[in-house]
Amino acid sequence: MLNRYLYIAVLFVLSGCASYYEFNYEFNKNFEKGNINAAQDVLEKNKKIEKSKTRFLYYANRGVVSHLLGNYTESNNWLEQAYIFGEDHRKNYLNFAGSYFLNPNLIVYPGEDHEHLMLLYYKALNFLKMGQYDNALVECRRLNNRLYELGDKYISKNKYQKDAFVHNLMGIIYDANGDFNNAFIAYRNAYEIYENEYRTMFELSVPEQLKDDLMRTAKLAGFPEELDQYEEKFGYKYVHEPSEGGELVFFWHNGLAPIKDQWSITFVTLDEGGGNLFFQNDDLGLNFPFYYNYDDDDDVSITDLSGTRVAFPKYVEREPYFNYGDIEVNGNYYTLEKAEDINAIAFKTLNERMLQELGKGLLRVALKKAIEKKARKKSETLGFLVSAFNLASEQADTRNWQTLPHSIHYARAPLKTGENVIEIYTDGPRSEASETFTFTGKKGVTQFHSYQSLESEVAF
Repeated sequence: MLNRYLYIAVLFVLSGCASYYEFNYEFNKNFEKGNINAAQDVLEKNKKIEKSKTRFLYYANRGVVSHLLGNYTESNNWLEQAYIFGEDHRKNYLNFAGSYFLNPNLIVYPGEDHEHLMLLYYKALNFLKMGQYDNALVECRRLNNRLYELGDKYISKNKYQKDAFVHNLMGIIYDANGDFNNAFIAYRNAYEIYENEYRTMFELSVPEQLKDDLMRTAKLAGFPEELDQYEEKFGYKYVHEPSEGGELVFFWHNGLAPIKDQWSITFVTLDEGGGNLFFQNDDLGLNFPFYYNYDDDDDVSITDLSGTRVAFPKYVEREPYFNYGDIEVNGNYYTLEKAEDINAIAFKTLNERMLQELGKGLLRVALKKAIEKKARKKSETLGFLVSAFNLASEQADTRNWQTLPHSIHYARAPLKTGENVIEIYTDGPRSEASETFTFTGKKGVTQFHSYQSLESEVAF
């Protein structure tokens, strides 16, 4: 019987080492190679995931796959399920408390903050593809509301709480709907966030297209003073040239978002008596106090811990193959400018909560060690089994939405009435690619298209 328990403990240790990415190898392999139908088949065959603790990611991946296959209504249904599920469990305090005591992978995954934002972005994009501008604006307003919530969540002065791309997208949608007044306001908000927060946090400057859109809507909305102000600021005069066949707004989703892995810190524990314990790592200059329930019986205390390992999540970037793209429209070239760096936002939001992760990890390990000490008092064998379980269960949560793009680029181009042949060119240090599309231009109509480049460095 003992050997059986030892065998189970060893298996638990080994199984705990695989990341979420590795557990979903078949799906990820097909998706990254562009075999989207095969990736969808993997999801459809694995119905158990839909009822698992990672159902948020199941819904989100179904949403992206359906989007890439052009099934926009179906995509929105999956994305909305992910959003509602994530909202419910984000407010589930029992689930949150469980992460302090268990391996975080054993509790429900509610989604990262930026992942919730991207759910709504994809929904807005789907509505735009279907020409439903009002519904797309609803998703943008939901996006904005979530951003306000982020402002109260993090304590850093240099925190991610405003999203320039979201405001830019709102401006684009108002613009397409002929509401130039609200479009100007949204563009102005986007400009200010790019100029301030995004420049310092993400090294991302104001897109030139946004400057043009800001001046154009100032003119069309009847704001001559604002137009003069921005012409002086940008150093050139805006010349309005209406397009005969409407316009195309082209979004380029470049590469793939980072993957979560784990890293660990070994702490030495120092006891100062009376229930005051310190976790210390001199190499990193870390020293964290912890108060435990003092017990005169040293055999059941945690005061004699010589050291302990605490696991934390980290992101691993998947560097895109391409770093430049443009579209050719009727002989003219338009640069696809970076408007959102999802990779950088993922790293930023995780860094914002690292102190919280440290506190949770230390408390989790301390409580596990206390249980181990009590088990050893009863039986050395039982203590070993608890120790093996604790070792295996001390794993970081490596789950994340891995089908998101690395970054979002965009361009606006005028169309002629009738058929327009559009070609996208993407280029990088090691490879280049191109693809052709056809759009029928219609006067006064803005059309939307998104293109995904899946090529990126393999993280594992």
